[in-house]
Amino acid sequence: MRAADAASAGAGVEVVSVSPGRASARLVVRERHVNGHAVAHGGYLFLLADTAFAYACNSFGVPTLAAGADITFMRSARLGDELVAEAQLRASSGRSGIYDVTVRCGETVVAEFRGRSRSVPERYTSDR
Repeated sequence: MRAADAASAGAGVEVVSVSPGRASARLVVRERHVNGHAVAHGGYLFLLADTAFAYACNSFGVPTLAAGADITFMRSARLGDELVAEAQLRASSGRSGIYDVTVRCGETVVAEFRGRSRSVPERYTSDR
């Protein structure tokens, strides 16, 4: 999955750790991540959180996709900030899961993300 993840790699997101139901990823805010207000663009914060979510929900070896997600921005991140997103499985039933991701800069919470996952048969992910 990492080798084919051009979106995260291209944005500068680094996957730090993956274990069953958990994952973490990091991003250092660079000039390309900053918007017209001189803060990190929310799309990059979402991408960082979504990357941690994706690796956490695929950590069980079953192809899994996002069924939906939302994010709440708590504070701005600025140029040079090192952001870490930590994802954790909260609940699962059958093919569905709920994951929470916290994005931090140091000890400060920057954003909270909730992702809903759905495992899918291999044929839906491998032939496209």
